[in-house]
Amino acid sequence: MTDTLHETNDTDELLDELRSWLAGNWDPDLTVAEWWERLGTAGWAAPTLPEGSYGRGAARAVGVQITNEIATFGAVGAPYGLGLLLAAPTIADHGTREQIDTLVRDIVTGQAAWCQLFSEPGAGSDLAGLTAKAELDGDEWIINGQKVWTSLGQTADFGMLIARTSPEAPKHQGISYFAIDMHQPGVEVRPLREMTGHAMFNETFLTDARVPKDQLIGGLSQGWAVANTTLGYERAGLGTGGGSRGTIIMPGTVAGNLAKRVGDFAPKSDSRPKKPMESGGDRLARRDDLLTGLARGNGTITDPLIRQDLVRLYTLNELGRLNSERLKATRAAGGDIPGMANISKLSMSAVMRLTRDLGLRIVGAQGMLHAYDARDQATLNEATGNPFLPGVTGSALYAQAPSIYGGTDQVQRNIIGERVLGLPKEPGNDKDLPFSQLLKNG
Repeated sequence: MTDTLHETNDTDELLDELRSWLAGNWDPDLTVAEWWERLGTAGWAAPTLPEGSYGRGAARAVGVQITNEIATFGAVGAPYGLGLLLAAPTIADHGTREQIDTLVRDIVTGQAAWCQLFSEPGAGSDLAGLTAKAELDGDEWIINGQKVWTSLGQTADFGMLIARTSPEAPKHQGISYFAIDMHQPGVEVRPLREMTGHAMFNETFLTDARVPKDQLIGGLSQGWAVANTTLGYERAGLGTGGGSRGTIIMPGTVAGNLAKRVGDFAPKSDSRPKKPMESGGDRLARRDDLLTGLARGNGTITDPLIRQDLVRLYTLNELGRLNSERLKATRAAGGDIPGMANISKLSMSAVMRLTRDLGLRIVGAQGMLHAYDARDQATLNEATGNPFLPGVTGSALYAQAPSIYGGTDQVQRNIIGERVLGLPKEPGNDKDLPFSQLLKNG
């Protein structure tokens, strides 16, 4: 109990410090870049980062409180995207002092947007089977290969890249992790349109692209360990549990927001800003509220099977929230819960599938209708009289993705089985045989 009280007091002091800082620093007439410079260098943009890495060393749950406090004050929050979610904490864990002072600083101040260059056409679930190669040429690495499912690649300034630097080493040992400049000859990003009508993902072609030696993160051939750090942050961010409030502003040089007046993006005190398609698990958390309202509105709430599944959906969301609180309490006591990120990711996939099936049952035949642009959507809304229908059909079309991206459900179960429960790994010779001698994925 004493430890809990101590943690609560520390959190209260931190939030009081934040309120005082906001009162003295928030200025709606600043540009977005100027405001993010203040927010990021003070440690409030990424409070969960270590204190020496532009953070405050706060627990994730406290970080959510800080984000909510900034929104409640009426100020604009941190830069949105994979830089803050994945790249910054990975570089803080594995990078050099110089990399933290340059790469992480540009992330927390919104100067650079990031994407993730991990998956390949033949190396998705079996990520260590990647074939993109990096060859040293003087003070630079020359990169050749293809990546796929590159979220936000079209607006990225830098990419988190893993490539094979030693094909004669065993499969997991010859991989290195780089920060690659996306604005250079030899990097081509092509959008992949999804069945939702959006093009969040891309395929990326790397042809003699170059990376300076000092942009190698974590050391030569240590990329698998660094990549697993990134994946751990990704799964934690995608899992079920409580979300946070905040204004979504895309960072970086491509999005074009840095020179705009920051006050024009400030949140309204009486609103909770909606998150876009890319926001993973938080995007559809608490969708049970919407579905319950729809069921009440069209009378399907009297169907006992629909009522039962609404309760199931509510229960799954509550379990995700409680698991987040449980993890927070455990970490506050100096412990951890192995596999919780993987469990949360699996839980989010289950929530999405149930949301899909239940939503389509509630709206009935209207669930066969979906529009792919704003004009058609307005026509469809008028025809159906149901402005909430796009939320149902969009979720149904999107529901297939969460069980695949960020590591498939099967991969999550393997990780839990092998790393948490201690079950034996599947037999194979990829631990010792050079990668160049292994059978390659199709």
